[in-house]
Formats: sequence, C-alpha cells, structure tokens
Amino acid sequence: VLDTGEQLMVPVEVLEVDNEGALWKFLLSGAMAGAVSRTGTAPLDRAKVYMQVYSSKTTFTNLLGGLQSMVQEGGFRSLWRGNGINVLKIAPEYAIKFSVFEQCKNYFCGIHGSPPFQERLLAGSLAVAISQTLINPMEVLKTRLTLRRTGQYKGLLDCARQILQREGTRALYRGYLPNMLGIIPYACTDLAVYEMLQCFWLKSGRDMGDPSGLVSLSSVTLSTTCGQMASYPLTLVRTRMQAQDTVEGSNPTMRGVLQRILAQQGWLGLYRGMTPTLLKVLPAGGISYVVYEAMKKTLGV
Repeated sequence: VLDTGEQLMVPVEVLEVDNEGALWKFLLSGAMAGAVSRTGTAPLDRAKVYMQVYSSKTTFTNLLGGLQSMVQEGGFRSLWRGNGINVLKIAPEYAIKFSVFEQCKNYFCGIHGSPPFQERLLAGSLAVAISQTLINPMEVLKTRLTLRRTGQYKGLLDCARQILQREGTRALYRGYLPNMLGIIPYACTDLAVYEMLQCFWLKSGRDMGDPSGLVSLSSVTLSTTCGQMASYPLTLVRTRMQAQDTVEGSNPTMRGVLQRILAQQGWLGLYRGMTPTLLKVLPAGGISYVVYEAMKKTLGV
C-alpha cells in the first residue's frame, strides 16, 4: 500500500537488498499509484480541508453540506481544486522518502535481514521528517489552492507570488512545528498497531511471512487509520496555520490556533474533518495498491 490519503508510504520490499537494481521501477510505480489515488479521492480531501478551516461556520459543519457549498460556489470541477499541486508534490516526497529508507536499510540492516520494530520506527519518522521539511512550501501552496475562491489565483505561480508579496518567505513554512510534532504519535501508533496485527496473525496459526494481498491491505489500512487519528489534532492545527490569511482574525502561532479552536468548539473541534479523512483511507489505499501492483507487473519488477 503506497497512499493512505495523507501519507505516501515506502513499501517494505524496498528494504530488501535483492531489489537494488530495480529501485527506479519501485519509485515510478509508487509515484503513479500516489497520483491516481490522490486524484480519485480529491473531493474528499478538499472537503476535509474546508471542514478543518471553516469548522466554525455553519455552512461547512458536515461533509454533505461542505460538498454542496463547494459545488455551488465553483461548479463540479471545483471539487478537484488543489489536486494539481497535490499530485505534483508526490514525486519529490516519495523520492526523498525512498532515498532515506535506502540509507536506513544500509545502516540498520547491513547485508542481510530486515530492520526490527525500533529501527523501522526511526527510519519511518526520519523519512517523513526530512521529506516534510523539504516539501512544506508545497503543502502551504496546496492548502491555499484548495481553499481558493473562483478567480482568486490564476495558477500555482500566481499563488506563490501573492504569498511571497503579502506575507514573505516565512509563510511558506507555516505549520511546520505541528507537522513535525505529529510525526511522533503517527509513526508510533501506526507501527505499534501493525506489529500487534502481525502478532495476532501469527498466533492464529497462519504464515505471516507470505500474507495475502487482502490481509496486507487490511493491516496497513487499519494501522495507518489509527496513526492518523492519534496525530489528527496536530494535523488540523497545521492546516489552520497554513491557511492563516484565509480565516479572518486567525492567529498563525500554534498556541494561538489551539486556543481559538478550544474556545470556539471545545475538544471535539480538534477532530473536525475526521469523517472525510477516514472515508478516503480505504479507497486511497485500495486504488494505490492496485495501481502499484499493475505498474510493477508492467515494468517487470
């Protein structure tokens, strides 16, 4: 599984030394799988961002209301706003994670074997941290383009130009702190749940060494869903900070955003937009899994 709707994941098979000669094929397959799955779940992603940012406005208090309002404002095609930059950032994001995992493989595994739990946790966290540091400006652009009104920006370059003119270069790294902090609960919960499911599978008397595609898909989907739920409040704060100029009177600091959410909506406000986030996990994972396997077969991996 490559895409869970929020995170691009490097498959475990790239940690196998025997696959060194086919790394570019895995990279191309993963990028294609991510692009197709992101495009297929783009309406849910845009609804999620709207609910996160405009949760205090009654127009966007639920998923159906948000989708209807977006269609009324910009037509059916507006449901895919921001998808272009979302697909565009897949290549550098996946390539960076791929490279970090490759280095971790050489460091943790040596010549033989796969990394144990602690090393996988460190490798996964390090890969996400480095990739998010480098593509954070693209994340800000994606959030702004997703929330844009009809005619607000002429395109990606115009959006970047307006941000730099009005807010300066620091605006491109808004939301960086909660983004980094969110890696810890996400990675820990994700891998812990996956290891638990792996142990459960072994105790059931079946061979976990070669599980079926359905078992692998279900295990990763459940573990990543738990990881997203654990880190979701920080994800919401990150999005609100990235969309700072979109929300009237918003405070771009992490503490300010948290205080505003808690004051207006209480603790439940930290989970606004969770419904579309959960709804897109399964289709994103399923689509990326099918496309990834099809691409590997086409490329002869």
